[in-house]
Amino acid sequence: MNVLVLNAGSSSLKFQLMNTKTREVFTKGNCEKIGLEDGIFGHSEGGEKVKETVDFPDHGAAVRKVIDLINEHGFEMDAIGHRIVQGGWHFTDSALVDDEVLAKIYEVAPLAPLHNYAEAGVIEFCREAYPSIPNVAVFDTSFHMGMPEMSYTYPLPKDVREKYHVRKYGAHGTSHRYEWKTAKEMLGDRCHRLLSCHLGNGSSLCAIEDGVCRDTTMGLTPLDGLMMGTRCGSIDPATVCYLQRVGGYTVDEVDTMMNKQSGLLAMYEKTSDARDIREAALKGDEKALFALDMFAYRAMLHSGSMIFSMAGVDTITFAGGIGENDWPTRQAFCEFLEWLGVRVDREKNKQCVGGIGGVISAAGSSVTVAVIPTDEEYMISLDVERLVK
Repeated sequence: MNVLVLNAGSSSLKFQLMNTKTREVFTKGNCEKIGLEDGIFGHSEGGEKVKETVDFPDHGAAVRKVIDLINEHGFEMDAIGHRIVQGGWHFTDSALVDDEVLAKIYEVAPLAPLHNYAEAGVIEFCREAYPSIPNVAVFDTSFHMGMPEMSYTYPLPKDVREKYHVRKYGAHGTSHRYEWKTAKEMLGDRCHRLLSCHLGNGSSLCAIEDGVCRDTTMGLTPLDGLMMGTRCGSIDPATVCYLQRVGGYTVDEVDTMMNKQSGLLAMYEKTSDARDIREAALKGDEKALFALDMFAYRAMLHSGSMIFSMAGVDTITFAGGIGENDWPTRQAFCEFLEWLGVRVDREKNKQCVGGIGGVISAAGSSVTVAVIPTDEEYMISLDVERLVK
């Protein structure tokens, strides 16, 4: 089946058309600056990259441009898969979109307002403009809905939890599912308790035992857990009240600070791009080195809680922009876990960059460590095929 995978952000639309059997990618790209002037339409077919300036007044115009491109090249499209950030309390699996499913996506949108509204709008456009093509919603949160109650429950008053649906939802579920699927195919019976590390501008860990999520680091929103590119991750929740009461910050200002002005950006102060920070660190920039060491340290701290949720670990995988490309961060992370018998082959670790994956643990390591470049689009396409057929 040829599946078009769409991933809508507040002002962007990533896309990829691929075949579920061969995994061939016919075209992929990104529509940027939607709703703004001088939109950018970048796409690649057969290795040839093209970038155009195109005005995108709304997401519908972006989708139409993508499908025009597909038709122009004569590619076939059987179905559309939509990456949805928040499925809320409704979805434990991906879903074939009908009116009821779409209504529920809108209902839970306040939990992820920058994403769900845009994603739902794209689904609406696709259903109206191309009614013969089935649409499937694939939720970042659905994989985590199988967590034990003890893992997802916040110790807040019951009426608050129930009225406002306050609980841990997690994120990056499609990526963590891919890590489990691929690790299990690689290792077979040697893989039962997996610590999946999705490290990038957005970062999360997930404890997966025999295919079931036991716990994850992101919470009600993607702000919780690890230190990230611009997100602070877990801090004392009273910090919010303190900044408002003493600092005079508004709710929106604190929200912006913790989501867009913190993390690696706050520690290095020049950029949140880990590649640039690593380059500076290699040149002896102490602030850059401290920022990356802190990132690895805080990830290691959270890894302990994930491992304890499974009562052990036999496999660790790395994915995401940092996890797949920054070998020193992987090295530091694993060295923190040497007390568990984790041993990494430094040369193998150095080789796994730029999309190259593989086992990087050393002989005698009690835990298998691997770099598995994630492929969320492929997982989405498989869900589409399963539900459409």
